[in-house]
Amino acid sequence: MFRIRRVHDDVLPVNRAAIERVEALLRERFPAAAPRDTAGLADKLKDPWKVGFRALLLVAERGAAPGKLPGFALLLHDPRLKACWLEWIAADKGHSSRGVGAALYERVREEARALGARGLFLECLPDDPAQTPDPAILAENVARLRFYARYGARPLANQAYQRPVSPDDAGPFPLLVHDGLDGPDAERGPPGPFVQAVVRAVLERKYGHLCPPAYVDAVVAAYAASPQPHRPGAAPNGARTTSERLPQAGGGARRPGATSGRVPAAARAPAERRQPREPILLVVNDLHDIHHVRERGYVEAPVRIDRIQGELERSGLFERKEPREWPDKHITAVHDPGYVGWLKRTCAQTPEGESVYPYVFPIRNQTRPPDDLATRAGYYCIDTFTPVHRNAWPAARRATACALTAAQAVLDGRRAAYALVRPPGHHAERRAFGGFCYLNHAAAAAELLARAGGRVAVLDVDYHHGNGQQEIFWARPDVLTVSLHGHPRLAYPYFSGFEDETGGGEGAGFNLNLPLPEKQDGPQYRRALARALERVAAHRPAALVVCLGLDTAKGDPTGSWTLGPDDLEENGRRIGALGLPTVVVQEGGYRTRTLGRNARAFFQGLAGGLDL
Repeated sequence: MFRIRRVHDDVLPVNRAAIERVEALLRERFPAAAPRDTAGLADKLKDPWKVGFRALLLVAERGAAPGKLPGFALLLHDPRLKACWLEWIAADKGHSSRGVGAALYERVREEARALGARGLFLECLPDDPAQTPDPAILAENVARLRFYARYGARPLANQAYQRPVSPDDAGPFPLLVHDGLDGPDAERGPPGPFVQAVVRAVLERKYGHLCPPAYVDAVVAAYAASPQPHRPGAAPNGARTTSERLPQAGGGARRPGATSGRVPAAARAPAERRQPREPILLVVNDLHDIHHVRERGYVEAPVRIDRIQGELERSGLFERKEPREWPDKHITAVHDPGYVGWLKRTCAQTPEGESVYPYVFPIRNQTRPPDDLATRAGYYCIDTFTPVHRNAWPAARRATACALTAAQAVLDGRRAAYALVRPPGHHAERRAFGGFCYLNHAAAAAELLARAGGRVAVLDVDYHHGNGQQEIFWARPDVLTVSLHGHPRLAYPYFSGFEDETGGGEGAGFNLNLPLPEKQDGPQYRRALARALERVAAHRPAALVVCLGLDTAKGDPTGSWTLGPDDLEENGRRIGALGLPTVVVQEGGYRTRTLGRNARAFFQGLAGGLDL
C-alpha cells in the first residue's frame, strides 16, 4: 500500500527529504529537461508566484519503505483563472505499472475540483507518426493519450499551441490537452476566452524566456472561438474517447524550444485506493472514560469527549488513528521523574472508588516531603480540587500517548493532527499537577517535535493560562510558548500568566502571555490573537502545537467570554493560515450542549486556513 500526501514546504525533515527525492526522480525520468525546471522546488512551494502559479506537490509514499518515492505530481493553480496546469507527473521505474500514476492523477483531479478549477490543462507529446518517427516513443505517446481519454481529457482540436516559435525549431511540439473535470466543459469543450487566458498565462509565465510577445499574441488569438472543441474521432488505435472513469496515470511534455523529456507509460493497474484531500488525523484517548470523578460539580467529565467526537465524525474532516504505545521516557522528558514515580505509585495504591485530595501544602519547608504518599499530594499539587485516584495515571498516560502519536504523524508528513483527550494537561508543570491536569500532553508533543524538527511554538488558546508549558520550557529558546487567557487577577491559576513573565536564561523572550479582561467578544479576542500569531510567525517554527480550550465560548461554566461558533471558526482559520504543520491537543471546554458544535467550527476554520 502507498499513500499520497501533499507537501507544502521544506520546513520538516520529512518534507525536505521528499523534495530531494522528487528532484532526483525528475532528473532520472526527465534527463533532457532543463535544470531550471527540475531544481528549486522548495522555493516554488514557499513562494506561490515564483513560477507565476501556486504550486502544489503531491507525493506517493510507501510506509514500509519511507526512503522510496514511488511517484509524484506537481500541480499549478491560478485561482483568478479558475484553472490548473499539470506540470509534472511521474512514477519511478519500479512502479510505472503498479497503479501509482493512476492514483496520482486521480488525486490531481480531486485537488483541482476542490480548488474550484473549471478545467485542468496539460501538455502531451504528439501521437502523429509524422511528428514522432521513433516507434517506441510514438507507442508511449499513444498509450498516454489513450489513458487520459478515459477521463474525457483530450487534446483540443485547435493545434495553435503546437506552432513552432521559429522556423528552426525541430519539435516535436506538444498537444494542449484539456480535462473538463466532469463539469459542463467536459463534453462540449471549454470557452475560447478561458482557453486564451490559460494559454497566455502558461506561455508568458512559464515560457516567457522562450516565447516572444508577438508569438504569444498569435497563439492566443487562435483560440477566440467558443467553445473550443476537443479533437474529434477515435482515440489512438481505435479506443473510443469517452469519459469512462477508470484508474489513471500519466505523463507530461514540455513546450517548443524547451527540451522534451520521455515520461513513464500509462499505468494500467488499478489504483490501490482512492484518496480524498488530506483529512486531519484524529487520535482519541480510548481510555479517557476510566477517569471519572463523580463528585458533584466536577465538570471534567467523559461526556466532553463524546460530544466532540460525535460532532466531528459527521464533519468529514477527519481520519481516525489509534494511539500507539510510548515509553515513559517521553513523559520524564518534560516531567520530574520523582513526580512521575509518585503519581504512578499513588494511583496504583489508591483503593477503587476513592480519591486523594491534597490538604497540606509545604509553603514553609518544601525540601522535606512527607513519607505518606497521600499526604504528599500537597507537595506536588497546586490546588485542592484535582484528586488523585486509581485511574488518573493510566488515563493521563494514554492521553500523552495520543498527543505523541499526533506529533509523530506530523513528523511523518501529516499537515494536521488532533489529540482528542482527557484529562487535559496544560496546567501540569514539570513537578506539579492541578487544574484537572496530571501530565502535560502538549509539552510532550512539543518536545518530540523539537528533538526531530528544530524550533517549535506552543500556542495556548484555553481560557486559562498555560502555566504548565510556560514552566517546562521557561529557559528554552527553541520552544516558544504563547498563551491568551483570562487575566490571573480573576482566572485560574491566579499566580501565573502575567505579561512580565517572558522566560528566563537562554529562554528570555521566548514566553509571551496575553492576559485579557473578564469580558471578551470575538473581535476583541482576534486582536489579541493577531499579536500571538505575529510572535509565532517571527519564531519561524518547524511545527505548531495548539492547546485548544473551548472554554472561551459563550456560556462555559469556567469562563466569562462570549465567543461563538463563527468566532471559533475564524480563529481556527487564522491559526491555520500560518501554514505550519499543526498538532492540536484538547484542553478545556465544559459546556457540553455546545462543545461539539464549537469544536467542529474551529476545525472547519483550521482546515480552511491550512488548505486541507
